Amino acid sequence: MPSPADLPHPSRPFLADGGLETTLVFLEGIDLPCFAAFPLLASEDGRARLARYFAPYADLARRYRTGLMLDTPTWRANPDWGARLGMAAGDLDAINRAAVAFLAALSAEWRTGPVLLNGVVGPRGDGYHAREAMSPEAAQAYHAPQVQSLRGGGADLVSAVTMTSRDEAVGIVRAAQAAGLPVAVSFTVETDGTLPSGEALGAAITETDAATDGAPLYYMVNCAHPQHLAPALEPGAAWLDRIRGVRPNASLRSHAELDAASDLDPGDPLQLARDCAALRRTLPALCVFGGCCGTDHRHIAAICEACLSS
Repeated sequence: MPSPADLPHPSRPFLADGGLETTLVFLEGIDLPCFAAFPLLASEDGRARLARYFAPYADLARRYRTGLMLDTPTWRANPDWGARLGMAAGDLDAINRAAVAFLAALSAEWRTGPVLLNGVVGPRGDGYHAREAMSPEAAQAYHAPQVQSLRGGGADLVSAVTMTSRDEAVGIVRAAQAAGLPVAVSFTVETDGTLPSGEALGAAITETDAATDGAPLYYMVNCAHPQHLAPALEPGAAWLDRIRGVRPNASLRSHAELDAASDLDPGDPLQLARDCAALRRTLPALCVFGGCCGTDHRHIAAICEACLSS
């Protein structure tokens, strides 16, 4: 397990990747049924494609002398999505473990500096909707097998990514606590800064902390443009110090618009970078920088230049 000295901190920034699935689908022309990248781990060609995808981010981490947060491609590797892809529980256990081993091998090959193997746990349902409401207890039971598999594979931490509601996030945090694994939580927001569930971001963070004795290492926001996050930020609020990461969408489109789109909106990488840099005035603890839908290594390079070059 990583020590506190190995974790992201304002004096110890970490770089994450961009939009894995959108890059593979729209830029690489790879078919990803159910928008799931984890099946690529099952073939030599798929693993090679994933390695090529991650390589530019390792180069950026070297250039900007940051740590590197390597996310397992397991956002969809849970029972409901696995069943849609014809995978049983045993298949999912093996693929989650293999995902961590795959990234560990890349890390050993690249020798980039500080690396965290981050086991990604996505929502049970769609990351743009909060239709599959679960209690914290149900969410813990549902996500615990994936968390255990990622721990068994050697993940340094797990992250609940694109969380649409507080209760599901709480369940994943408790599953990680039970597994003895550090955990981070990343919520997503709509254009008005609220979660898809309708919850306020600040309330989701403070209530998740209250329900888990402050267990999350930190919070992030992903899959939303910085201009969509801005309305949620209350200058001076104590919970702002709990947000250490941002992984924005490239596009200013809403989740509903992106869901219906057949094209990739890459947005304006330079404006995205400026908007991320502006967030630091309200979020002084920001130290994990990456991207989400529509972003690729060009967007992350611009974010690095805006946020990490000084």
